[in-house]
Amino acid sequence: MSQAEDPIRTQQGHEVTVEDVRQLMGASTPHFALQLRERIAKLIVGLPPGHPARTEGEREIARLELLGFDGETRGEGLHESERPLPSLSGVPTSAAGEHPESVPAGA
Repeated sequence: MSQAEDPIRTQQGHEVTVEDVRQLMGASTPHFALQLRERIAKLIVGLPPGHPARTEGEREIARLELLGFDGETRGEGLHESERPLPSLSGVPTSAAGEHPESVPAGA
């Protein structure tokens, strides 16, 4: 994913809108969630508390952090013969049946 920004959003005098935040949110996936989180944080950093775009951005940042660290389940979920992939958080779950090499050192 490119870190390049839409030139319109970087022009001096451009007022950040909720739509700007939503365009960055797009079809976010666990793979790109943390990169999107950083782009949204950079977009809203200068906005005052209570600004609609800042509020939307902060809400989206929280969602992207969960998505990036915990992943997501789509469709019908796991079948009996499948196990979930370990999340980036490194917190083992009994259902995941982690292998020793996937458990963080010292755990």
